[in-house]
Amino acid sequence: MYVQGFLVAVPQDKKDAYREVAEKAATKFIEYGVIEIVESWEEDVTDGKVTDFRMATKAQPDEKIVFSWMIWPDKATCDAASEKMQDDPFWSQDFDMPFDGKRMIWGGFTPIFISGRE
Repeated sequence: MYVQGFLVAVPQDKKDAYREVAEKAATKFIEYGVIEIVESWEEDVTDGKVTDFRMATKAQPDEKIVFSWMIWPDKATCDAASEKMQDDPFWSQDFDMPFDGKRMIWGGFTPIFISGRE
């Protein structure tokens, strides 16, 4: 299993637009082999004294944090999907992104502990 995680600040009034873009992208990631995608809208994000999600994304007062992850069967499948994205015309569409992509944080992770899954 391999996990890609994402963190982004999205204007509150763009929630539906964000979901629409996320759903379109999800169809492609599923074609590429992703097992699961979770898109989570801020409900309870506490302000920290040293750092927090809002500081990490330089969120503005009118923005909400989106915390998302994709689960791949393995890193090789994720890497192959990344290669496919380079030549797939789907990604060259003019998406009206409802957030500032320069403030998006993402990374890939190998799980070291999983609880509650069979």
